[in-house]
Amino acid sequence: MKRFCLLLTALCVFTAGLATAVAAAETIVIKIAGMKPEGEPETLGMYKFGEILGKLSGGKYDVKVFPNSQLGKENAYIANTRRGTIQMCATGTQTSALFPAMAMLETPMLFGNLDHARRAMNGTTFELINQGFPEKSGLRTLNAFPLGFRHFYSKKPLKSMDDLKGLKMRVPNIPLYVNFARECGISGQPMPFAEVPAALDQGVIDGGDSPLADITALKMYEITPNITLSGHILVIHSLYVNDEFYRGLPEQDRKWFDQAAKESADHVWDLMADLEQKAVKSITDGGGKISEPSPEFRAAMAEAGKRSWKLFYDTVPNAKEILESAASYK
Repeated sequence: MKRFCLLLTALCVFTAGLATAVAAAETIVIKIAGMKPEGEPETLGMYKFGEILGKLSGGKYDVKVFPNSQLGKENAYIANTRRGTIQMCATGTQTSALFPAMAMLETPMLFGNLDHARRAMNGTTFELINQGFPEKSGLRTLNAFPLGFRHFYSKKPLKSMDDLKGLKMRVPNIPLYVNFARECGISGQPMPFAEVPAALDQGVIDGGDSPLADITALKMYEITPNITLSGHILVIHSLYVNDEFYRGLPEQDRKWFDQAAKESADHVWDLMADLEQKAVKSITDGGGKISEPSPEFRAAMAEAGKRSWKLFYDTVPNAKEILESAASYK
């Protein structure tokens, strides 16, 4: 009897161990790379995606998040996602180098507010921008979520377009940003964001533009205390997945990925207004001065934005349809 009990115990231990091993073998690890640090909207969205996908799949998928360029700079991890070395990544208009229409996610002076943008990104505007993208890039766009509107930060107050003319302002080295700055009369100075504080200290630039989250993260208001809430470009990022990997998933699993992507994007959209209010408080508490453009100033920027759209008419076959679609969601 004793021997039987020992055998039974051993069998139970073996069976439990086998079940654990099988479960572990069935868990699929998904690596997702991003560029933003912890606590920023992009990173919050990646974590939320992983959390939701894990629940929907009953633990079948284990999403490992690598923020803050841990898996390399944007171009590197985008290339690795296209190859399938990693399954997913988060990025913005860098993908326009593969497919020009993706730049239209951040069309200057296109969206009047977050609600307008959210409706367009949940509707046909997003679909029109992505038409043909998987075939050209090997990537599939799962969602779109905001990182915030770009606003001017400067050493002197900006009260009209005349105040922008000739100003040496940092711009990202992306054609649509450089083009919009030129249309505003700005002397655009392309440089990485990390170099901005030193450039401001040395007088190389007079200011720049960024979402409030970036302005507060580097305390730009201590060097350039004038923050003008111009909101001229909404920075939109997305979660991308290797298209071959996605198409190879069982139908139910694809539905889980789609649902997790939608719910994680909704999470970031819901957070954004609160995050921007907190950033405004941080800036004013830190001595920064926040101002709203006059109606005349905003109207002049809108005209500059429309002039910059020529870039899209020259490079995106369905640009007119995309712009009309976005306008319909006002």
